[in-house]
Amino acid sequence: MSEDAPFHHDVALGPASARAVWVHTPDGSRLRVGLWPEGDKGTVLLFPGRTEYIEKYGLLAGDLNAMGYAVAAIDWRGQGLADRDLPDPNTGHIGEFTDYQQDVAALLACADGQGLPRPRYLLAHSMGGCIGLRALIEGLDVQAAVFSAPMWGIAISGLMRPVAWSMSWAARSVGLGHHYVPGTKPETYVHQFPFQDNVLTTDPDQFAYMQNQLSVHPDLALGGPSLTWLYKALHECRILAALPAPDAPALTFLGSNERVVDAAPVHARMADWPKGELALIDGAEHEVLMEAPAMRDAVLARIKAHFAAHP
Repeated sequence: MSEDAPFHHDVALGPASARAVWVHTPDGSRLRVGLWPEGDKGTVLLFPGRTEYIEKYGLLAGDLNAMGYAVAAIDWRGQGLADRDLPDPNTGHIGEFTDYQQDVAALLACADGQGLPRPRYLLAHSMGGCIGLRALIEGLDVQAAVFSAPMWGIAISGLMRPVAWSMSWAARSVGLGHHYVPGTKPETYVHQFPFQDNVLTTDPDQFAYMQNQLSVHPDLALGGPSLTWLYKALHECRILAALPAPDAPALTFLGSNERVVDAAPVHARMADWPKGELALIDGAEHEVLMEAPAMRDAVLARIKAHFAAHP
């Protein structure tokens, strides 16, 4: 029986049935899994992005429950209330990017242990899209997948890309890989920048939703990535780009004003995915699942149809 973990209903604003449990990985990391069990059509495995936490998906979980699906989401190692390894807990850090696959295995074991219904579906956002692509390639058993602005590349200017590679590699080599990537800070993005021209959403209510969660529960917040995280993420994206597309049916959403992940690898991957479809959302920023109501409703309708087409 899994041990209950804290869940902040006051800021998640989703179904009252939500709860959280602690899980452990083979290498000893303690992670938090969020469960929204209402639904009998199957279970959506929700893979969050970098800096995120399970409460951020309270509203979305409610929408998925209304479609008939249970939901299981995870605090990846190093973020949310999961274990953080560095003395500065605000640093987004990873030893090896493939360590996240241990977290995936823990999430799957938890879903089984909690009796969540089959079949399973994948819904992965940003960094979760990178983790999710690796999981699919390695045989993750889902009926269908949805990606939201997947991190199959990081938005870095052409001139700065070789600098990012060399700087992050060198920092690791001399024991400085735990330092922040230059230009990033310990503060989380939504507390550093105003709503105007933010890179996440055009909807002020959704931006305020994120701000409030981290103001009320600052222990959920995460700042910039470490140089090691940057190097490992760049390396993982390069490896995945060279691998063939998985067999799973996939629907990928990308905002027309995407400024967080590199859009080019997303276009390239989906053009080469036999069972894949790319949906461009006009006017959307990075968080297509937390966009203005008209855009968000359209995205949810397509997710519902995609999952329903693969029972």
